[in-house]
Amino acid sequence: MADQSNPRQRFGIVGRAVSCAMVLLVAGCAPKSPQVLGTVEWDRITLPAPVSERIAKVDVREGDAVAAGATVMTLETTRTQARLDAAKADVARLQTALDELRAGPRREDIAQARARLAGARSVATNARQALQRAQAEFAKQVIPRASLDAAIAQSGSAEADAQAAQQALAILLHGSRPEDIAQAQSAVASAQAQVDSITVDLQRVRIAAPRVGRIDSLPYRQGDQPPIGAPLAVELVGDAPYARVYVPEPLRAGVKIGAAARVTVDGRAGSFAGRVRAIRAEPSFTPYYALTGEDASRLSYLAEIQLGKDAADLPIGVPVHVEFAGGAGR
Repeated sequence: MADQSNPRQRFGIVGRAVSCAMVLLVAGCAPKSPQVLGTVEWDRITLPAPVSERIAKVDVREGDAVAAGATVMTLETTRTQARLDAAKADVARLQTALDELRAGPRREDIAQARARLAGARSVATNARQALQRAQAEFAKQVIPRASLDAAIAQSGSAEADAQAAQQALAILLHGSRPEDIAQAQSAVASAQAQVDSITVDLQRVRIAAPRVGRIDSLPYRQGDQPPIGAPLAVELVGDAPYARVYVPEPLRAGVKIGAAARVTVDGRAGSFAGRVRAIRAEPSFTPYYALTGEDASRLSYLAEIQLGKDAADLPIGVPVHVEFAGGAGR
């Protein structure tokens, strides 16, 4: 047993204790890598309702894995088919009108117009003769001025009718105007485009998965009638999830696209390697007052950390901690 009264021995013991304390203090004061918090997410695809039809059949359940092109659900076709039939009938009507313009007037219409012209000319001839007689009688003061004025009016009206009949015949002989044909062609094209659009809607009553993935949610059930554009299903796609985190303003300058990161998941041992795939240029939350000085540290920027396939089994929404590798950039 060492003599505790020996000054040299006491100094050695005290020195070793101080050294150990300094080592522990240095270890405890070593700076830790900054961490940011977030959750595990997957890329999502929303399948909207192309038409407002009742859901006839649902072929999948939430959580099911689906292949590209697999049927998710099927909508009824009654109203869409009726719209398509009406649109096709409208095309047929407009096409008939266009064909009529292109064919021009029938021979019977032209013959009828010529007969009307001949009749109008006969009436005009009789009116002119009656006017001549009235003028002679008025000169002899046999008839009053009013009778002469009536004869003049009748003759003018008959001449106008004859000219109108002449122009009507000319219109038939010249056929349809190019402008009228062009307008009819545009009307047919517009109606046909409507038919094509409704045909696509009819084909899309079968809601199919656009990519390989997993069904995350089905907001509607069989028998529901969602409005146009309503989300019929949400599909999770991609080979691996990503971590969506909020980067505080003091770390923003060191986080670049492509920077390496380590992602730790609550309840899982170890960590996952990832890389920054996106970071917002604007902060996700800005206070109502102007930020200056230390207040700027309250800002945070939404970032996405792409994980590898080893994280493919991570559930969506689980909390994560992310450490950036020294703020490394691209």
